[in-house]
Amino acid sequence: MKKIFTIFFLTIVNIGFAQDSSYWQQYLKYDMEATLNDKDNSITAKETITYKNNSPETLPFIWFHLWPNGYKNDSTALFKQIRNDLSRKEKLGKIIYGFIEGLDFKVNGKTAKTQPHPNPEYIDIIKVVLPEPLKPGATATIATGFKVKLPSYFSRSGFADGEYMICQWYPKPAVFDKKGWHEFPYLDMGEFYSEYADYNVKLTVPADYVVGATGVMQNKEELEYYKSIGKKNTENRTNQITYKPLKTGSKTLHYIAQDVPDFAWFAEKGLIIEYDTIQLKDKTVDAFTYYHNNPNTLWNNSIDYVKDAVHHYSNWIGAYEYPAVQAFEGPKNNASGGMEYPMITLITSPDAKKESLDGVIAHEVGHNWFMSMLGSNERMHTWQDEGMNSYYQFRYEAEKYRSNSMMGEIPDEVRKLPQNQFQDRVYGAMTQIPMNTPMETPSADFKTSEDYALSSYIKPALWIYLLEHQFGQDKVDKAFQQYFNDWKNKHPQPEDMKASFEKSLGTNLDQFFNLLNKQGSLLQ
Repeated sequence: MKKIFTIFFLTIVNIGFAQDSSYWQQYLKYDMEATLNDKDNSITAKETITYKNNSPETLPFIWFHLWPNGYKNDSTALFKQIRNDLSRKEKLGKIIYGFIEGLDFKVNGKTAKTQPHPNPEYIDIIKVVLPEPLKPGATATIATGFKVKLPSYFSRSGFADGEYMICQWYPKPAVFDKKGWHEFPYLDMGEFYSEYADYNVKLTVPADYVVGATGVMQNKEELEYYKSIGKKNTENRTNQITYKPLKTGSKTLHYIAQDVPDFAWFAEKGLIIEYDTIQLKDKTVDAFTYYHNNPNTLWNNSIDYVKDAVHHYSNWIGAYEYPAVQAFEGPKNNASGGMEYPMITLITSPDAKKESLDGVIAHEVGHNWFMSMLGSNERMHTWQDEGMNSYYQFRYEAEKYRSNSMMGEIPDEVRKLPQNQFQDRVYGAMTQIPMNTPMETPSADFKTSEDYALSSYIKPALWIYLLEHQFGQDKVDKAFQQYFNDWKNKHPQPEDMKASFEKSLGTNLDQFFNLLNKQGSLLQ
């Protein structure tokens, strides 16, 4: 196989590289307050956004995502995509629709007009027309109230069995970068592209709910209670303590997050909390897991999986930059193992065996690198987060278990091999899977979820494994570390990733990156 892998690199030559110094990105700050009503499954909220225009262009308007409207009726892009994919149509059983309403945008205190998107399927996008154009370097304050009626849980956001998944829930400016505006509708098969921002968020919920959210909780008494019972549960995995509220009525929890692309939160009663710390070279990270109080649950080791993932990815790519990392057990969702957000992930895979739970937690925690700290455009370049993350997930699983979550059951004789030989056999098997669609395919253009998974997860992981076979694992890690150092907390495009890799490897990678557009097998 090594001989086959080497074929792509016969024409590579050493060259020098220059880096673009004209990069810019917008600055946002959110101040939000939200109240959960668990009687009618709604959220009443308000937000104030500080939006600084760091671009060289004057902005007469700002596109906003109103993600909850993707759930509003069966004519949206979300429902159209699900209906057109036979493997996902079963998700559309008896559902409750969701939406956002009560919007009243004011910009610097002046009422702002709004306009719908010209595509009638895109009812979850509106144009906020600024009363005065926003010049380069200028800042606008944008405020609105809103109410969200949550859908029943079948995609990412919603409610199910007393649990709340509050994701893509607030009015959010679309990304404006050097390629223009990136306003696009909510899809089930296809993720996001978000501006980095600082968040100051207050969440009011019934007092008996456990909440996990992006950011660090500022309520000292509640946080210390989470840590206290969480530490006890971590120390005693067989006789664990469920959360009991400190008060009756409601509580307001305050969260702060800095330089992250999104804010999500999850809430449920009667959960078990685990807590520990992660010691990295220059910092200590708080780690929490929240899970259902089920007998014989594998989640009683979940804190170890979160810690292990952070250590591995930090060593391979670059140090975890956030003060907290969390995993929250959600409802079973056979179409998705989990969904990632900065500092927190929802895990929705069935609690079957430890290697599969550990693997999906590692993958979703890994998105703190490939999605959050490296904020690529997931909708246009799905491989740039899912595929790169899968490459490292596969290494994690191979090292710990000689398993691979994408390949199913692996024969015992293969699992007994040394790690490098095991990986050769696994990736060799992957080369036999038909993967016709090019990796560089926008997520909205995939026809089926199977095609999406093959070309966004497996094919790009194999692509990087080709690079590893040529240059060695250590040099590939150094290339990713260069990429991370060049582009953390920014929006790297594929050409930016290529430039970082070339700088690290000292090599022209035109031929290798051209494979992103290749139909069919990478080895032909």
